[in-house]
Amino acid sequence: MFDTETLTMLAEGVLDTLYMTLVSTLFAYVFGMVMGVILVVCRPDGIRPCVSLYKVLDIVVNLTRSFPFLILMIAVIPFTRALVGTTIGNTATVVPLVISAAPFVARLIESSLLEVDRGIVEAAQSMGASTWQIITKVLLPEATPSLINGSAIAATTILGYSAMSGAVGGGGLGKLAIMYGYNRYQTDIMFATVVLLIIIVQIFQEIGNRAARHSDKRQS
Repeated sequence: MFDTETLTMLAEGVLDTLYMTLVSTLFAYVFGMVMGVILVVCRPDGIRPCVSLYKVLDIVVNLTRSFPFLILMIAVIPFTRALVGTTIGNTATVVPLVISAAPFVARLIESSLLEVDRGIVEAAQSMGASTWQIITKVLLPEATPSLINGSAIAATTILGYSAMSGAVGGGGLGKLAIMYGYNRYQTDIMFATVVLLIIIVQIFQEIGNRAARHSDKRQS
């Protein structure tokens, strides 16, 4: 169906998409984890209430999540150029992907941590555990299955963002779909990119589901 050159181009598109998605997911989870933990710890009924910090971070997360990705990608062009020296290509696309995904990840982590049984947290507090110990020894371990499921959701969301980035200088399968499928009306390449994206999403989701089941102590 495709010649060698087209297959090579699609393979490179898959690799570029995986690079943008995985690197962005990693950094988004690093920043999102920090924000999510602070939101849980500092909320009015948290283990270390700090209403002012909670409200400021809550507003920042909500505002950032409100930006459509394409608009955000254009808005942060000066920051992207200052950080990586260019505004096009895979590495440049990682910057707006992380900025856009980190607040989303923060909400996923916040939701996961809030699912932890309050009684377990209170028991740890009654035994004199510090805030750091409660976070690292209680909240995160107890929420691990949910956090893993959340990482799969985040990865698939970022994958969708990376595909959209092809419209404004990003690479990967999104670029191929726009360049060949849309601009040149090559529907076969468009179809191939869609199928590849679906396969990648299914792989991410299956890995996440398996890892979550494996980490769930209730099923071991």
